[in-house]
Amino acid sequence: MIGDTILKLNHISKLYPGVVALDDMNMEFREGEVHAIVGENGAGKSTMIKTISGAIEPSRGTIEICGETFDKLTPKLSRQKGVAVIYQEFTLVPVLSAAENIFMGEYMLKGMVLDRKAMEEKAKELFERLHVRIDPKVKVADLTTGFQQIVEIAKAISKDAKILIMDEPSAPLTITEVEAMYEIVDRLKAEGVTILYISHRMEEIFRLSDRVTVIRDGKYITTVNTADTNKQELIRLMVGRELNESYPVRKKPAGETIMKLDKLSGNGIKDISFEIKKGEVLGLGGLVGAGRTELAQLIFGSERITSGKIIYKGKSFRPKNCREAIENNIAMIPEDRKRHGVVLEMSIRENTTMPCLKHISKYSVIKSAKENEVTEKYEKILRIKTPTIEQLVKNLSGGNQQKVVLAKWLAMDPDIIIFDEPTRGIDVGAKQEIYEVMNELANQGKAIVMISSDMEELIGMSDRIIVLCKGRMAGTLNKNEISQETILTKAAGAE
Repeated sequence: MIGDTILKLNHISKLYPGVVALDDMNMEFREGEVHAIVGENGAGKSTMIKTISGAIEPSRGTIEICGETFDKLTPKLSRQKGVAVIYQEFTLVPVLSAAENIFMGEYMLKGMVLDRKAMEEKAKELFERLHVRIDPKVKVADLTTGFQQIVEIAKAISKDAKILIMDEPSAPLTITEVEAMYEIVDRLKAEGVTILYISHRMEEIFRLSDRVTVIRDGKYITTVNTADTNKQELIRLMVGRELNESYPVRKKPAGETIMKLDKLSGNGIKDISFEIKKGEVLGLGGLVGAGRTELAQLIFGSERITSGKIIYKGKSFRPKNCREAIENNIAMIPEDRKRHGVVLEMSIRENTTMPCLKHISKYSVIKSAKENEVTEKYEKILRIKTPTIEQLVKNLSGGNQQKVVLAKWLAMDPDIIIFDEPTRGIDVGAKQEIYEVMNELANQGKAIVMISSDMEELIGMSDRIIVLCKGRMAGTLNKNEISQETILTKAAGAE
């Protein structure tokens, strides 16, 4: 049963030099509802979350929790008032047990000594409340990503959270783990917990939420009952324009073979053979653990080939490392952009030109004008939202960070580009822009290899699909053979 208003934002603004992150935002959330918050990357969702959790101080406005009004909150005060946040990146310590992680910072003591038994018993009660079976003594490092997410949820509700903020909670989860998380959200809602649910996945919004609030460019746009809206309307409100969600059609057919894999093995991959052609998007499909990323790592030189061979541009090719692959015009946009895609403490300019420094330098001295020219070119092409190319990448939204990763590799003008989960965790507007870039690259004759767990994306973008199962090839599907049923059947190892 949805109750009265429990949380209100009154005229909240947050100003940074050259940027208005939140602009006179007014919102209200009710007790016991799942309230979805949607908007493009850079819309202000993360800033809003941090304002409510006390991580940042608003420039103007007040926050009202359970009838109390605050000019600002601290993390401690926010927790005391019943607010808990589960961020996109887990805050768990892998070497500690599930119970120790849940009570970190608020350990139960027996005199001057940790009362591990009491913590483990309380953790067990929390897991039972969530209807999951996790050993409180197990190290977090030994848990699957799905169970780590549940430990984060248990950690939040251990503090009697009345308001639970979930930021892209399903992004790292498998299909089965997502379903388990849905059940937990339903359970917490039934207990009267208010859930602010941030997600780019429309199916989740319509499955879980009671109401949806749209924000755009730091401004509140509207709040609607989920039952009274649809996907297209939400997308239009998010991007401020009509957006054609169809996948772009390529103007040219695939060209000649640029790379051939012949019984390639290594990194958990066995006897993989197929061709990659210029001007096509070749999809790699399969279930989690099928070996798609592992195969890409062999091509990119980040893992060692143990047997078989690669023929690239008519010559034998066995990259010893990533540098050798880059020097041969092969690029890879990794799944984990924060760890492997960008240097967060460096600027957009420094990240963008990193792989092509030798082309913009003379006698080992970087030509600043050329560096700025290259960066600004891809900032415009990819529509990176930033006040300046000197902005640190860590201060950008997830979607704009992904665009910087893409800019970095496009600046080196590669012949083969591997996209590993290119649109994970980014909004529909940015997705469409990345699809259009991929399509244009293919039209230019570039060879695109795309790994995607998004079935609609995999089918919509691919000209051919190679399906992997347990490190081996399960089949090749041409455009007229591609269907979700066929992909899943092969991915599961069935015929």
